[in-house]
Amino acid sequence: MYFKRKELEKFRSFKGPLIDVRSPSEYYKGHLPNSINIPLFDNDERSIIGTIYKKEGRKKAVIEGLNFFEKKMEFLLDNLFISIESYKTIANKNNEFFIRIYCSRGGMRSQSIAWLLEKYKLNPITLKGGYKIYRRWVLDSFSKKLNLLVIGGKTGTGKTRLLSLLEKYKYQTIDLEGFACHRGSTFGALGMKEQPSNEQFENKIAEKLNSFKNSNNIFVEAESANIGKCKIPHEFFNQMKNSRRIEIIRSESNRLDELIDTYSVFKKEELQESVLRIKKRLGPQRTKIALESINNERWDLVCKSVLDYYDKCYEYEKVGKTNIKILDLTDKKYDESILELVNNVL
Repeated sequence: MYFKRKELEKFRSFKGPLIDVRSPSEYYKGHLPNSINIPLFDNDERSIIGTIYKKEGRKKAVIEGLNFFEKKMEFLLDNLFISIESYKTIANKNNEFFIRIYCSRGGMRSQSIAWLLEKYKLNPITLKGGYKIYRRWVLDSFSKKLNLLVIGGKTGTGKTRLLSLLEKYKYQTIDLEGFACHRGSTFGALGMKEQPSNEQFENKIAEKLNSFKNSNNIFVEAESANIGKCKIPHEFFNQMKNSRRIEIIRSESNRLDELIDTYSVFKKEELQESVLRIKKRLGPQRTKIALESINNERWDLVCKSVLDYYDKCYEYEKVGKTNIKILDLTDKKYDESILELVNNVL
């Protein structure tokens, strides 16, 4: 396994377009960042080949695969050449580079495309072990000891804004909500892109961790184990629970202003749907107030209605309850002036 990981490091070190030749469904589930999906087989073709393999054996499956390959060879070449030219334009590359190709296990699919490119005297290189070995690397990265520092605080204290500020000034940060395309609450999907698969969520975290110096602090926002449909990797979440924590304190008026700025821009229907998803937990009275307030654009009452609910949830879900240091940012602007306050509590 060590040998295969060395192969992954070598593969990643080469410069050139990165081509994923697996089916679209495999690619959606998870892929190497910045890779381009040029599938050798589409989802239906892959399913047909798999069925033949199970019922009639490898030889028949390979023959069927070659039939599909033959019919779409020109189409594949067109897409490969477009990707190569795009890379040359973006990277301003006219000198030699490699076309990096991977499939599921580094087998026939990537080797078939490499063979095709070799006929045009290009420089293909395949990943031994394929995406499978990459995923092993991803999962192993969460078991390493990380110098995490959790940023906590009740709803509306501006945890995400502080994290963005730290990122801007070159601190090491992991934006879990950004990677998950979700803010982690019932309103969390508003204004966000579609969430990635859980596997791709993990890939994004691992890639970010790989860019860090382990000796330096890694700032991460306190979260529940699930962010929308994405689940924080178990080993990473356990480290979050046992890491040092900065707890942001802000006044209720500060917090209400933060929530109003964040959510008042969305459509009333979207906000009302979000409230209705937690109506059992809010209770009939608070639900009624929230819905009527949205309709009347009384954003202060809307946010006040849900703030009490989230404050109670927060006490139960708090991550990293020991080794807490308080950071009072009441009435503070989220600019470089507060970085000294952050450094003072480290």
